[in-house]
Amino acid sequence: MSNQKTVRWVGCVKFRFVLFVVFALSGFATSGRAAEPPMAEQYLQSGKLADGKMALSSHLKDHPDDQQARFGLGVIEFLQSIEHLAQSHYKYGLLHDVSRNLPLLRLPVPANENPQTLSYGGLRDILQSFANDLAVAEKTLAGIGNEPVVLPLHFGLIRLDLNGDGVANEGETLWKIYAAISAGTVRDVTPEDAENFVIQFDTGDAYWLRGYCHLLMFFSEVSLAYDGKELFERTGHLLWPKTETPYTFLEGWKKVFEFGGEVDVADVVAFIHLINFPVKEPERMTAAHEHLKAMIDLSRSSWKSILSEKDDVAEWVPNPKQTGVIPGVRVSKEMVEAWHLFLTEMEQILDGDKLIPFWRGDGSQGINFKKVFTEPTNFDLILWIQGTGAAPYVEQGQITNPEVWERLMRVFQGEFIGFAIWFN
Repeated sequence: MSNQKTVRWVGCVKFRFVLFVVFALSGFATSGRAAEPPMAEQYLQSGKLADGKMALSSHLKDHPDDQQARFGLGVIEFLQSIEHLAQSHYKYGLLHDVSRNLPLLRLPVPANENPQTLSYGGLRDILQSFANDLAVAEKTLAGIGNEPVVLPLHFGLIRLDLNGDGVANEGETLWKIYAAISAGTVRDVTPEDAENFVIQFDTGDAYWLRGYCHLLMFFSEVSLAYDGKELFERTGHLLWPKTETPYTFLEGWKKVFEFGGEVDVADVVAFIHLINFPVKEPERMTAAHEHLKAMIDLSRSSWKSILSEKDDVAEWVPNPKQTGVIPGVRVSKEMVEAWHLFLTEMEQILDGDKLIPFWRGDGSQGINFKKVFTEPTNFDLILWIQGTGAAPYVEQGQITNPEVWERLMRVFQGEFIGFAIWFN
C-alpha cells in the first residue's frame, strides 16, 4: 500500500477510537508469535479486561518494577475506556447513520432493539466517565517513564465487550470489527492474518499512548465546558431513539421535509442553528488547554525514545532506520524534523506567542488561540464562521509563519493530517 493511500485511510478513521491503531492491519506484516506472551495478552484476547486490570494491579503490588506488566495494565485500562464508551452507546441505541460522522461517536457498536432513554445529564455523565477512565490509564502509563520496556501484542485478536452483555464473543475481536467497517476499501483480512500479526510496543509507544489519552480527554473537557442542553433536547433524536425532552412529538413518524430515510432536513438545519453554546464550566477549557500542551510534550518524549532505538522488530512508529509494521510506509529524517517544527509552532500558538490567521479584515490581525481556552465565551458556530464570534480573540501580533505549514505539506506530500494522526 502506498504512503498516500495508507494515510488517507488513516484520516478516514480519525475518531474510531477502538481501531485507532488497527489501521496497520490493512497490510498485515507477519511478525510471528512472541515466545513469551506478556501477562496482559491472555486478558486482552479473552476480552476479560476487568479481570486483567485486577490481576495486573495485584501483580504490580508485588512486582513494582515489572514495567511490561505496567504497560499491559495501561493498555487494558485504555481499552476499557473505549469499551465503556461503546457500552454506553449500545445502552442508549446510538444511531450510526448520523453519528458515524461525529467525534466520540464513531464506535462500531451493534444495534440495540430496546434502547434506554438518555437525558442530557446522562450524556454528560458518559463523557465524564470516559475522561475519568482515560485519566486512570494515563496515570498508569506515566509510571513507566523512560524505562526500557517492550509489549508484543497480537492486536487484532483483542476482544472488547461492545454491547455490555458480559461476553466478548468472536465477532467482537478487533480484526473482525475492522474487517466489517473496512469492507470493500482494503483487502480481506483472514483469521491467519490476525493470528500472525504482532506489534511490539515499546517505551516510545507508551509516551505515544499517553498523548492519545490527553487528546481524547481534551475532546471530553471541551464538550463538557459548554451547555448543550438546548441542542440535545431539540435535536438529540437524530442520534438516540429515546431522549428525555419536552418536545416528545419530535420522535414521531411525521417529518417536515421528508426526502427519504429517517432524517428530517429541518432537524439537521436546527442542529446547525443550535450550535450556540453558553459557557457552563469555564475551568474545563483551561484543562483542555493543558491536555493539548501535555500532548505536545509527550510527542517530543515519544520521538526522543523512538530515535534512540537500535532494534527493528515489529515497530509501531519507526524511526528513519527502522521499517515498522505498516507496509509501504517509511518515516524519513526530513519527516521527523518537520514534525518537531510543527510541535514548536503549535506550542507557540497554544502559548499565545503566535496568532492564527484571521479570515476577515486586511490580514494584519490574528486570533489568540490561547485566550479561546483561558477566557472562554459563548460559542456560536455561525458567528465564528462569519467572524464576529471570534472578535474577543482578534488582536495584533506575530501570526504563525505560513512557510512552516507549506513545508509540512511538502514534506508529507500533502498528507500531513494523516501522518499527524499517526505520529501524535
